[in-house]
Amino acid sequence: MSSRSMRVFVALGAAMALLVGACGGQPATTGGASASTSAKLFIPMISKGFQHQFWQAVRQGAEKAAAQYNVTITFEGPENESQVDKQIEMLQAAINKKPNALCFAALDSKAAIPLLQKLKDQNIPVIGFDSGVDSDIPVATAATDNIAAAAAAADKMASLIGMSGDVAIVAHDQTSRTGIDRVKGFTDQIKSKYPNIKIVSTQYGGGDQLKSTDITKAILQANPNLKGVFGANEGSAIGVLNGVKESGKSGKVVVIGYDSGQQQMDAIRSGEEAGAITQDPIGIGFKSVEAAWKVLNKQSVPKNIDTGFHWYDKTNIDAPDIAALLYK
Repeated sequence: MSSRSMRVFVALGAAMALLVGACGGQPATTGGASASTSAKLFIPMISKGFQHQFWQAVRQGAEKAAAQYNVTITFEGPENESQVDKQIEMLQAAINKKPNALCFAALDSKAAIPLLQKLKDQNIPVIGFDSGVDSDIPVATAATDNIAAAAAAADKMASLIGMSGDVAIVAHDQTSRTGIDRVKGFTDQIKSKYPNIKIVSTQYGGGDQLKSTDITKAILQANPNLKGVFGANEGSAIGVLNGVKESGKSGKVVVIGYDSGQQQMDAIRSGEEAGAITQDPIGIGFKSVEAAWKVLNKQSVPKNIDTGFHWYDKTNIDAPDIAALLYK
């Protein structure tokens, strides 16, 4: 072989090596793949909805963690928190994309279990956030202790109404862990500690402001001596505020809410709402993604990641430690 032919042969060999490296040098990342691959880990997040600013704050925290840990996330949820079937469709679509892990906030704590079992069978870890599922499939769940938080709301209600009288609850649903636990926490605390307070009605408005407004007006009409109403999430609390106002009861009925949002914050500053329980939505989003990354990197995480809660009213709403947890 001539020297010229040898140079051509070597050049062709080098080109082929480059081509092989480009086409097949790294395997495609699939569900359950090791975190050591060079491709970014893919962690979709399915939330309970998009109707409240709470979920945008959760997303903000998740995106912060995604940047810090160099992973790719998606964040989606149904238009409102009554669309269980829509959320299940989103969960199936996410599974079809073969993620490395998945973060999930269940609208129905039982309905999603068959699909979550599919993830477990494929060795794809599930991280719950905000609202867990009635299953041991999630490796960890980042959430508020909603029973304790609602019990704290009950204590505040009791104090504000003079330890006696009729009160009511307007909650978002009977199927999610947050809906179940907040009603339970408030109800159990009243029954166990305050014998002179009676919960005359517990109603569910799907977290929808308009439905919760109508429910509140109906409760007030049926119970003219009602002293207080607990709105168990953002949409419920805003509905309660509107219902109380439209019934001409502002200042006569104690309103206690949950989460924040501009309308609740304005109502607390004006005195229309006595106060609310705030979670740490940014922390929930961040710790969910962080937990997924840790699991994929073979690091231990606690089964329950308590993200904390605080009571706030007009006396501390602008305090730095509280203001950092509130969203508009």
